[in-house]
Amino acid sequence: MKNIIGLFMVLSLLVILPTVEIVFAAGDEPEQYIDRRVEIWNLFFRMMTVAFVVGAVVSGTLIWLIWRFRESHPKATPTKYEGTSELDR
Repeated sequence: MKNIIGLFMVLSLLVILPTVEIVFAAGDEPEQYIDRRVEIWNLFFRMMTVAFVVGAVVSGTLIWLIWRFRESHPKATPTKYEGTSELDR
């Protein structure tokens, strides 16, 4: 549960901090304008970078788990739950 809360906090910070930066970047002078298209693209690019990194970590973890715990692994030994049913005899 702590991991989920921590992940939620990190993701919310990744959204909130750039938004606050845009708000305070506007300035007090009326001649300074913010190009919203550029800022939206910047937020999209940041979030896509985070999404690709998270996707790569999850994919790598799945590949490692599948490779490590395959049946043909040399160090694979049956657990205490395997081979105890009537069908295996």
